Order: sequence, then C-alpha cells, then structure tokens
Amino acid sequence: MALRSESGTVVVAFDPVWFVPAAIFQLIGFAIMSSRRRAREIVLQMLYEADVNGTRDTEAMHRFIRSRMQGHRALTDFGIQLLEGTLSARDEVDQYLGKLAIGWSLSRMAVVDRNIMRLAAYEMLHKVTPGRVAINEAVLLAKRYGEANSPKFVNGILDRLMKQIEASKSAE
Repeated sequence: MALRSESGTVVVAFDPVWFVPAAIFQLIGFAIMSSRRRAREIVLQMLYEADVNGTRDTEAMHRFIRSRMQGHRALTDFGIQLLEGTLSARDEVDQYLGKLAIGWSLSRMAVVDRNIMRLAAYEMLHKVTPGRVAINEAVLLAKRYGEANSPKFVNGILDRLMKQIEASKSAE
C-alpha cells in the first residue's frame, strides 16, 4: 500500500489482517513533518529573513517559532536553540563555509543555499546533531527550497566540513 504525504510517497507494509485507516497514516505524516525537520524549516525561514532584511527582535522570532510549532514545547525549544545558535555563530560558520566553498564567495551563493549550510554547519560544529544527519537534513531542505543543483552543492560543501571536523577529532 502506498500513501502520498507532503514529503513524497510513503510505502507502508502491513499484515492484511491488521488494517489502519488512511487517516491514521495522514496523522503519522503530520507527526513526522512536525518533527525536528519542521523546526529546521521554520528556522531556515528566520535565517533567510535575517540574511535579507536584518534580524528582528528576539521575542518576535521566538513568537514566530512558537506559533509555527503549534504548542510542541520540545520542538519549539529545539528551533529556538538552532536559530539563536546559528545567528550567534554566523561569523564562525561563514569562515568555515568560505574556506570550503572553493571558487565561491558566500555573497555569490543563493541565499537559501547559504542559510541551509549555515544551519547544518552550526549543528555539526556545535555537536547539536551528528554530521551525517545534519547533512541529510540540509540536502532535504535544499531539495525542497533550493534550485535544481542546490542539493549537490550543499552536500559537497557540508561533506568537506564533516571530513574536516572528523580529521580534527582524530588529530587530537
């Protein structure tokens, strides 16, 4: 049985004796979408806005995240942590990305790609999320919000960053 969700096709295998109505799978899809990935999407919106228009006041950003997370306290806290952390570490993250994006300056990158990479790089550098998970989430954001070549571009730069982080760990 295949059901279509917001993120694509979900294939569900089940015992023919045990049947779950499609409405339950829609709820499961909502729960998956209202997870950390959804928090990352909301944070990406805020990072994009901050990059283009400048940062709005902290309380307004927190209200925006709370309203979008619809009362999910843990996800709201995660989103706020990502947003505040990424904004405060932006100069540090930009230095890494600038060195790793061979032939590209940050100002030449698409705003969406730049902020997807900032978010993932923050997660990797500050050990919020394991490297491979952060890269996978960033690639999914790039597929959804970026241009056709964005996923490959984002993956390539973040993969270099992960290798650099791993090399520095093994050197210690």
